[in-house]
Amino acid sequence: MTTVRTATRDDERRLAALDRVTWSPAVAPAPLWPEDVDFFGEDPPGDVLVAELDGAVVGYVRLRRPTALPSNRHVLQVNGLAVDPAVQRRGVGRALLRAAVEEARRRGARRLTLNVLATNPGARALYAACGFVVEGVRRGEFFLEGQYVDDVLMAVSLEPHEEPG
Repeated sequence: MTTVRTATRDDERRLAALDRVTWSPAVAPAPLWPEDVDFFGEDPPGDVLVAELDGAVVGYVRLRRPTALPSNRHVLQVNGLAVDPAVQRRGVGRALLRAAVEEARRRGARRLTLNVLATNPGARALYAACGFVVEGVRRGEFFLEGQYVDDVLMAVSLEPHEEPG
């Protein structure tokens, strides 16, 4: 069974290793960073949720504010999701996204957004299955491996649904 918890500094090496094993130009427009870069960078560990399966860290999701603007404080953004390839398709990604939605609600967000490359249909299907909808496409936003790749904006509303009349 997958459990999700808040990351700690002790998770840094495992999370960095997950980034390295899951990175490809099909899933990330930025180049893979050097091994000695701090996984957390300027983000506190509390902005990362970690998935554990049988006591081992097998995935993470990072939440971040998309901007520092006060007018944008009601929005949080998924700024990274990785699941160990050895345990993909076992519900870890779904568990992380469910936890991210709940954490975003707990923090008072009204929207949770993310960007995903069009060349990553598996992630797009996962996000859609978790309630994210496509809100826009930036055509040819990135040039990766000799081709222009679309950047897809997806979001889920966190506002409570009103029951019909």
